[in-house]
Amino acid sequence: MMKKNQGPKVVKKEIGPYADKPIALPEGIDMENHVVATYWIQADKGWDMSIMGQVMAIEQTTGTWVPVPGETPEVRAGHVAKVIGVYEAPYYEYALPADVTERQYILQIAFPAANVEDQLPMMLTATIGNISMVPNFKLLDLRLPKATLDQYQGPKFGTDGWWKALGVKKGRPLLNNMIKPCSGYPLEVGAELFRQAALGGCDVIKDDELIANMRYNDAVKRVKTYMKIEREVYEETGEHTLYTVNVTDRLPRMFDLARRCVDAGVNGMMVNYLAVGPEAMRALAEDPAINVPILAHMDLAGAYYMSPNQGIASPIILGKFPRLCGADAIVLPFS
Repeated sequence: MMKKNQGPKVVKKEIGPYADKPIALPEGIDMENHVVATYWIQADKGWDMSIMGQVMAIEQTTGTWVPVPGETPEVRAGHVAKVIGVYEAPYYEYALPADVTERQYILQIAFPAANVEDQLPMMLTATIGNISMVPNFKLLDLRLPKATLDQYQGPKFGTDGWWKALGVKKGRPLLNNMIKPCSGYPLEVGAELFRQAALGGCDVIKDDELIANMRYNDAVKRVKTYMKIEREVYEETGEHTLYTVNVTDRLPRMFDLARRCVDAGVNGMMVNYLAVGPEAMRALAEDPAINVPILAHMDLAGAYYMSPNQGIASPIILGKFPRLCGADAIVLPFS
């Protein structure tokens, strides 16, 4: 007689004396199972940042501002974040000067990778969610373990893909042009501007971020018109031009628009990736049907990084996140 499958046997794991504590030495945790967040914080001189860091670690993982019954030592041992570094800058070794009223710190907290898995929204929620409302507090960096990184496809083409698509020597500077006015113009006006820019030697011609698939200027019609001009210019000059059509749209409509643009012959596309959400761009990049390079536009980024003492630092918002989510290049506000 066959026994009913009872599922895997649950073995209660013994936890160490400090496993459930929200603080540890960096040498005492497995870095390959943790996402390490580095923060800058400025606080009143009376604050004990080691204690405050632990409060944040609990708040962003297993607990809240009051004890809750289900937050057992076993739950904490597997899922609580841990403060692994508190570094004051400047570092007052012996005494605090009388005129110092606030102190600045670099704070490092390690979050269990099991809490965020391959989900960027959960990584953001864990590392800079509710605590983003702490004043004078900025996320500077995220160190991701290899197992987490491996779950992100990343760029399909990368920087090399742009040179290859254009048929030019690797490393040659590429000239990008955006069609102006930003919005409101009819297809015929854009087509003539595209022709002039392509004949003038522009390697990449992009839509402005303020025009996408509009009733007054249909994106698929733009693709068909501009790519016809691209072929004509190539016959005349022997040089290709990449057109990055802006496929930014409401979801899931954006995905259908992107596929229709590819079917219409486009050889590049652009996404306002923070406006639609990085995971939306990631889904686009991971779609096998989207076989063209993706240019990420940085609009909204300033809301995250422009304040020197609040938000998320630009290397994350304009570098790490768009790359993880499949951008082959990004429009930057600085060189």
